[in-house]
Amino acid sequence: MLFALLLALTAAGCATTSSPQLDRAAMRNVTELPQDWEFAYNDEWSPSDAGSALPSVWQTVTLPHTWNRLGEYRIGRTEATDNRQGRGWYRRVIDGADLDPAKRHFIEFDAVGNVADVWLNGQHLGSHSGAFTRFRFELTHGLDFTSDNVLLVRADNSDPQPGSSTQHVIPLLGDFFIHGGIYRPARIISVPHSHIDLTDAGGPGVYAVPSVAADGSAAIAVLVRVEQAQAGQSVQFAALGADGKPVAKTSIALTPGQTEARGNLAVARPRLWNGLEDPYLYRLQATLMDGGRALDRVEKPFGIRSIRFDPDKGFFLNGEALRLRGVSRHQDHLGKGWALTEEDNARDMAIIAEMGANSVRVAHYPQAEQWFDLADRYGMVVWAEVPFVNKVAFGDAPASPELAANARQQMTEMIRQNFNHPSIVTWGIGNEADIDLAFKRLGPKADARPLLRELNALSKREDPSRPTVLADCCEATPGDKADYLPVLTGEADLMGYNRYFGWYYGKVEDLGPHLDMLHARHPDVPLSVSEYGAGGALTQHSGHPEGRPTNVTGRPQPEEFESWLHEQSWPQIRSRDYLWGSWIWNMFDFSSRVRQEGDATDINTKGLVSFDRTIRKDAFFYYKAQWSAAPVVHITSRRFVERTEPVTRIKVYSNATSVDISLNGEPIGSAPCVDRVCTREGVTLVAGENRITASAAFGTERVEDSVSWTLQAP
Repeated sequence: MLFALLLALTAAGCATTSSPQLDRAAMRNVTELPQDWEFAYNDEWSPSDAGSALPSVWQTVTLPHTWNRLGEYRIGRTEATDNRQGRGWYRRVIDGADLDPAKRHFIEFDAVGNVADVWLNGQHLGSHSGAFTRFRFELTHGLDFTSDNVLLVRADNSDPQPGSSTQHVIPLLGDFFIHGGIYRPARIISVPHSHIDLTDAGGPGVYAVPSVAADGSAAIAVLVRVEQAQAGQSVQFAALGADGKPVAKTSIALTPGQTEARGNLAVARPRLWNGLEDPYLYRLQATLMDGGRALDRVEKPFGIRSIRFDPDKGFFLNGEALRLRGVSRHQDHLGKGWALTEEDNARDMAIIAEMGANSVRVAHYPQAEQWFDLADRYGMVVWAEVPFVNKVAFGDAPASPELAANARQQMTEMIRQNFNHPSIVTWGIGNEADIDLAFKRLGPKADARPLLRELNALSKREDPSRPTVLADCCEATPGDKADYLPVLTGEADLMGYNRYFGWYYGKVEDLGPHLDMLHARHPDVPLSVSEYGAGGALTQHSGHPEGRPTNVTGRPQPEEFESWLHEQSWPQIRSRDYLWGSWIWNMFDFSSRVRQEGDATDINTKGLVSFDRTIRKDAFFYYKAQWSAAPVVHITSRRFVERTEPVTRIKVYSNATSVDISLNGEPIGSAPCVDRVCTREGVTLVAGENRITASAAFGTERVEDSVSWTLQAP
């Protein structure tokens, strides 16, 4: 499909051109719509009911917006929780006099959860099913250019069940909550009648596939999709450097009605997008010309780089081996749900970078375009993923034709909308799609493999420049499994294993041998660890967490156990060179209506950082000491303030060779740091407050950390 079209290059009509004169009046205009929306939640309204509802029933809101709030650090829900699943309505007035009647006008939504229906002045413009991708509808023919126009949007996040409005929309199930609402930005795009296509599955209409030759030069295959091309029109392509100057350009003449323009740009000495080391970005500029007049223009960042995966040696970026050490990230925030601001996304990426990660798995769905832009600029290597999660049907049956069609739609939208991001190196076609079969919740007919094969083939047609990947839950893991559980390894180019040894099953030291067994069983498939981790409650603690059982689906879940499990897991993963990557589950605590665990309600506590991003758990600093070049000295168990045992252990995470420790201002010796863990055993606390300080030298700089613990009198 898309990639094949890009590679079907033509030299006809190619010529070097000068920069075009822009016709500002004719060019596209983008009008952001954050303000002046009205919202009402009503699961019973018809469109006519909503259209005639009195002003008093509407609440003024600002986009991004969701009505849901889920997750509290307490036992039991309060009024802070809003877990309603159903239909929310949005209303906005558009002044037609502000729009040029000589242009075409489209409404664009970056995402609406979960099924969206849109009306203009009572006319139904269309529906979109899927909570995570962009969609557009044309407004032009329904607009009154002399007065107000009423835009009505119904957002439906009804719980997927047989007979529900979301029964054929992936995901049917998952350990995360589908938030309702217009939770990403919306805008009106106004374009001339001839323009770069806005109906291409929400994509930009402009696509680049760079390839790097053996001599270091680069060729950039370019595709631009065009709407209503006319005689005498052409498309100019240019690759711009970071300074805005063109490094390559060409022009393709159009014929009337032509819908695609394809060309090739050559860069003799490209600067490569090279991950954290040098995330250099070019910009692809496509300009639709009418003679010497520019009608429309789209610019998209892109990077020039090569990728390769080897089943024995891992991942290669630009010919150099790069072990991907990363985290998974959900897109919610305590008190905000999915309605994240640009500042929220930027903060999350900065925290991930602070820890020293070089990769992000966006679990389990496409996230905001800004997130992928940030990954491009930071140099994070990304695993993007379609939301085919856990469940293929409600009973012992294969995926319905409607569900399969929706999965194909969401896969196409994800690829086209994010095609140009150099950070993305693989398209995920599913996550734990076999888990219902594994635990006998569904019978053998509910086999995910036929749909996985469809999605794999679709991804290849859309973009064979990137391999596909699949995350598996259950192959060869301990416990009683259905005898009809299929093996999913091999259904995608790459494999990820979600493995929780020492948490949900087995012993933590079994992780490495288990991975070795899978590598021997599937020697031709590049393998990774797509999830691993443990719950860590901020207010639940243990002085002796090593190997002790914890309540993995309930309470308590001591923070110290989470840290200990990561201390045992990471060295096993790190030592296996055949793994192309690993991703901690999860970077941040996140909302889940199936969780009543640790010290929280409706929160999965496996994050390295709290749901509100205010607390970095001890395990965060374990990885920062392992992965980051920044000096790290962090005393663990800092929230374990109230103590009853006078003799304790002081443990510090540090990338120094040793740390000096003092108690109540008196030095008590140094602790050598063995694999970034520095331990002082047999420290006796005094009754009352105890001030512990750890410090280490990093060249001429000395870094210090302190905590206070209180020993209760016997």
